Amino acid sequence: MRGIRSLNHLPKRCYAAARRSEALTVPLAGIKPSSATPLPPQNVQVSKLPNGLVVASLENYSPTASVGVFVRAGSRHETVENQGVSHVLRLAANLTSKGASAFKLCRGMEALGGSLSVTSSRETMVYTADCLRDNLGTLLEHLVNVTAAQEFRPWEVSDLTPRVKIDKALAQQCPQIGVIEKLHEAAYKNALSNSLYCPDYMVDHVSSDMLQSFVKDNFTTGRMALVGLGVDHSVLRQVAEGLLSERSGAGAPVAKALYRGGELRVQNNEALVHALIASEGGVTGSAEANAFTVLQRVLGAGPHVKRGSNITSKLSQGIAKATAQPFDATAFNASYSDSGLFGVYTISQADSAGEVIKAAIAQVSGVAEGTVSEADITRAKNQVKADYLMSLESSETLLEEIGAQVLATAAYQLPDSVLQAIDAVTQDDVVKAAKKFVDGKKTMASSGHLTNTPFVDEV
Repeated sequence: MRGIRSLNHLPKRCYAAARRSEALTVPLAGIKPSSATPLPPQNVQVSKLPNGLVVASLENYSPTASVGVFVRAGSRHETVENQGVSHVLRLAANLTSKGASAFKLCRGMEALGGSLSVTSSRETMVYTADCLRDNLGTLLEHLVNVTAAQEFRPWEVSDLTPRVKIDKALAQQCPQIGVIEKLHEAAYKNALSNSLYCPDYMVDHVSSDMLQSFVKDNFTTGRMALVGLGVDHSVLRQVAEGLLSERSGAGAPVAKALYRGGELRVQNNEALVHALIASEGGVTGSAEANAFTVLQRVLGAGPHVKRGSNITSKLSQGIAKATAQPFDATAFNASYSDSGLFGVYTISQADSAGEVIKAAIAQVSGVAEGTVSEADITRAKNQVKADYLMSLESSETLLEEIGAQVLATAAYQLPDSVLQAIDAVTQDDVVKAAKKFVDGKKTMASSGHLTNTPFVDEV
């Protein structure tokens, strides 16, 4: 029956709980204990080569290997002339390169039992490949072809247009994505204002020459990091010194993000109003960014029970008290290398949008006035630490964490140091962060039936 779990899937702790007569460490009769010496735990090794490329690895003795190439080449590095090029480049990862055709790449990854994926943000693009560690050499060859030997044949690039349109259509169906995109567009004059998606007027106009130029300017060793899990550090260094050395250089200069504040409204007939109000937040890696992270948990960053409501959140409690109705509200926090955004995100019925937004902002104002307790700060810091440590349990997020750190600072901070930085956040730090939001120049993005939605200068 589908509703009854198989005995093979019962938790192991059920068997452990039933065994009360003797310690679990006692070997079973007739079975000799293994004499193999346990492998010593390894730390993350980081090297910076003379050409600027950063190499990091962690030997975790896993039967599988994961390798990622991290590049500072997100949408913020686009110019007015090549808007949307990073979106197309993300979709072009499986195209023909100098070392392999698209067909050979696909069949080669299948033969390895591996996978290749590409993700991008406003600041970085990440190419990740996984396979059995016995096939690491072939995997690295494919990964280098994808990241350092692109060809961008015109007929293959033109075939990407339907995929670009599908990506945009799927994003437009999600109001949250649309509001966050509009928030960045309104908040910044340049760089971080660029969308993660290709603008409508550039669809089918991003050429192979644009892609080659963007790769030449940004895919350089001074802006790349090669990271591996379950990989020997010397192997990665050889790849970095050899195959990736063709991309030597510092790359084109990067414009500093300029925060300006503003508002963008998308009027439609949707019954629910999505509104996001933010001020400039903290820079990634700074003490101020840690304070904003704790403030986010103090206010509420989402439900902690699957399919449950966020009833313990200060935002949800404040809105329920002001409107006598439950509405969805969470704190929004995004940090970048030279700026950040912090604010409140609300979802409400169109008729109640104004009350909900003002009630949410009132909760942040309350924290800025010092109403937050030490118990609230302790609870929030525990949530931050737990989220961080649990994220490291996954090889995928661990690879992302190592890559993000070494790409930004050419060094890796051990988890104990990260936890100490979180513990160092004080009540005064959180109050100052809340005051920065309250006193700062606001940015607002909203979508839905906005008749009762206030403008940014009215909140």
